[in-house]
Amino acid sequence: MNEKELLIRHKTESDLKMWREKEKTALELLQIVGELRFDRSIELILFRRDIYDVRPSQVLNDHLFAKNYVNKPISVDTSLSLAHAIANIQDLRPARIDIGKLGAEWIAERSNYSDIDDFVGDKLSHLIGQDDSLQAKDVVLYGFGRIGRLAARRLVALTGRGEQLRLRAIVVRPKMKDRYAEALKRAALLQEDTVHGPFHGTVDVTPDGSELIINGNRVQLIFAGHPSDIDYTTYGIDNALVIDNTGVWRDGEALAVHLRPGVAQVMLTAPGKGVPNIVYGVNHEDMDLEEDRVFCAASCTTNAIVPILKVIEDKLGIERGHIETIHAYTSDQNLLDNFHKKPRRGRGAATNMVLTTTGAASAVSKVMPQLAGKLTGNAVRVPTPNVSLVIMNLSLKSETNQTDLNQLLKDASLHGDLVEQIHYSESTEYVSSQAVGMTSTSVLDAPSTIVAEDGRHITLYAWYDNEFGYTCQVVRLAKHVAKVRRGIYY
Repeated sequence: MNEKELLIRHKTESDLKMWREKEKTALELLQIVGELRFDRSIELILFRRDIYDVRPSQVLNDHLFAKNYVNKPISVDTSLSLAHAIANIQDLRPARIDIGKLGAEWIAERSNYSDIDDFVGDKLSHLIGQDDSLQAKDVVLYGFGRIGRLAARRLVALTGRGEQLRLRAIVVRPKMKDRYAEALKRAALLQEDTVHGPFHGTVDVTPDGSELIINGNRVQLIFAGHPSDIDYTTYGIDNALVIDNTGVWRDGEALAVHLRPGVAQVMLTAPGKGVPNIVYGVNHEDMDLEEDRVFCAASCTTNAIVPILKVIEDKLGIERGHIETIHAYTSDQNLLDNFHKKPRRGRGAATNMVLTTTGAASAVSKVMPQLAGKLTGNAVRVPTPNVSLVIMNLSLKSETNQTDLNQLLKDASLHGDLVEQIHYSESTEYVSSQAVGMTSTSVLDAPSTIVAEDGRHITLYAWYDNEFGYTCQVVRLAKHVAKVRRGIYY
């Protein structure tokens, strides 16, 4: 073997050894993440990504996202040191902490601190030494379709020590005489999902079909034809939040039928009439948590566009605009041509682009009244099962350029009140499937941003997971109204 071959072999072995060491470091990091989560209700995330229950290689890949913060990757060794420093703070209260953001700030500010423990103690000082014990809130999922099953996954994934939202019951309209057989089918749909993949954990069914045991969460499976048929107190459920994801009841009067014994609040996962329409991160603080017992989380598209529109409206002002949604088909459409009460939606969803209406543009005014009458909208349903694209064509009050506009939205995705809602991508290779499983409400496609020569007319493109991303918003709003949202740092 010549010298060149020896050098190549040495480099190959060296790189592999380095990768193994990084994976071992990631495993150690994940161990601390798990201990903090279960022992102290402290959840560590990485650049808004959940890192509990993921592979070490995924943790290493997520660290590459740091280039959006500090123009270079943050090492997993830095994250491990930060996790140790967080664990060393004995009186840190339950919280959700982004160690990615902490890592970026540590790189930029380390010269100002004596060591990493001093740095972490300073950054998390608002979360230290406060008695903030959380009271668990019972949650009932009324309906178990696409959003209902994803909500169950998300609620169970965030259970931790059970101090926040506790999934206590799922209500379904019976489809079979054999309740056990139906429960098995419902469990199978939760366990395996064509779009979102397998559930991370176990789903068991009790012998009588009355309960699902999901990762240790014992959840009542209630078969009922109407909300008025149920007394939740007979199941040991009290002061619960009912999340109605059926879309059958759409106005305040109809939704109020859910206010049964054992229920304190009702949330609709669709636009509602005569009830507050809430987009978490934008207008949730306007709610009266004592008076607003019935409310809705608006639509997936409204949640996708409103955070971006708010950033633009606050900084540049919006004169008028048009919102066009390229939307994945939904179960509301027909698989094959058949009767449908709405125009065009009767044509086969998997084989047609279907031009249809959307209420998202008008719904914006319910969340941002200052935009009332300024926006129009339409939608095209396309043959993909999930992830949609919204195109916002806006006329502005102030001038801008592409660089400044993208920087404005990038800053909003990294700092401030909308970091959970807006994700920013500079990739020129981004396609819809990459947004599957995103916890944000939208992903701003920066390379596609267009600004006219006059600086007053812009076009923005944003991807959004109209199923899971929206469901994450539903859960965030649920935490808010239930008053169980922990302290945060991101």
